[in-house]
Amino acid sequence: MRSLTLSGPDAMAKALSAACTLCMRGFVPVFLCLVAIISIISLTPSSAGARTYTAMIIDGDTGETLHEYRPDHKVYPASLTKIMTLYMVFDALENGKISLSTRMKVSKRAWGQAPSKLGLKVGEAITVKDAILALVTKSANDVAVVVAEHLGGTEIKFAQMMTTEARRLGMSRTTFRNASGLPNRGQMTTARDMITLAVALRKNYGSYYHYFSTQKFRYGNRTYGNHNNLLASYYGTDGIKTGYINASGFNLVASVNRNGKRLIGVVFGGRTARTRDDQMKKLLDQAYVKLTKKGEIVVPRPRISPEDKILPADTQLLIAKRNTLREAEQPGRIDTQTVVSRIKPETNSGWGIQVGAFSDQRRAQEAVLAAARTAPDVLRLTRAAVEQQASGTGVVYRARLLGFDDENDARAACAALKRENVACIPVNAGDAG
Repeated sequence: MRSLTLSGPDAMAKALSAACTLCMRGFVPVFLCLVAIISIISLTPSSAGARTYTAMIIDGDTGETLHEYRPDHKVYPASLTKIMTLYMVFDALENGKISLSTRMKVSKRAWGQAPSKLGLKVGEAITVKDAILALVTKSANDVAVVVAEHLGGTEIKFAQMMTTEARRLGMSRTTFRNASGLPNRGQMTTARDMITLAVALRKNYGSYYHYFSTQKFRYGNRTYGNHNNLLASYYGTDGIKTGYINASGFNLVASVNRNGKRLIGVVFGGRTARTRDDQMKKLLDQAYVKLTKKGEIVVPRPRISPEDKILPADTQLLIAKRNTLREAEQPGRIDTQTVVSRIKPETNSGWGIQVGAFSDQRRAQEAVLAAARTAPDVLRLTRAAVEQQASGTGVVYRARLLGFDDENDARAACAALKRENVACIPVNAGDAG
């Protein structure tokens, strides 16, 4: 028997038609027909939430709406649900119910969750801090259940607590049924409500917001990258979360801060992660242009000469002066508005790549931006660096991306860049030459 893929009202209509035809022709007993019809209806998403495109952009400081499209239409939140899960974790931390070192046990229910997950074992324990990082980066469904059961006793009870808090925050059209965002017909939200949650999270628990800028998380023997590609490909992005289930499409809540001006955006219903990200960038760009016309902010744009043959880019540079480097590289402590060079390279372990050496600091910065924008999938776990080096003829600025575990990874990244006609050489991160 062939399986049916139900992805919307049209699919449901076809499936129901087929079931009714079989029943009327007497091929299937009546009671089995009824079971099949009920199953088809229950497994098919409602028209209110099935892959509907909605979007909203606001001024994060004033709350002014800069763009909206069907912001109050109900949709499935998918893993954006975990933003509320994390909100509840931050609330518990703030109120002393747990600490970052609190260990939470893994139940059989948590272990049995569908991917994406860390693969925790029954009886294992995970700290609250690791749970936060796993939810932010890997979007781990097993960890979401661990958190829910620790804070709520059961996931159902925790979901009720989430819904109650959502109502208190003004999210009047949001209902949570689980902590992960895995498919549930009763779990609904809107673009406006997700904006409300993002604003409330920064306002009420801003001291924990830096976790959303985490680009990679190591647990056990594996390193997990953040699913939010905008962190590495859109200048000023510092959070917050992606989401996907088949019924919703690709979703994203993003927060961007440029020159002290913050935008918060939501996009639901992307066909792919790339088209969702591109749409979000387009809407954010338009919003910043709108603010520019009001005389509030000027969007930074790299000045790249035509002869450089470098693609335009707006990747955030995570660079700080040598005397503040270690402090700046702590999560949430990076000054995303200041692009400066290290006076002298620090000694680092691991490998990196170099995409040019320039006599002009600005061109070195642009080269790093362009490389990161050209191959975001390969370079999203790296840290950008423009290193100032004295030479016999003056000063040279080396454009580098650091953070590869070994030489082979660095060479593979260079190969990917060279295929896009970007010059690149692998370098030892501790090499001052």
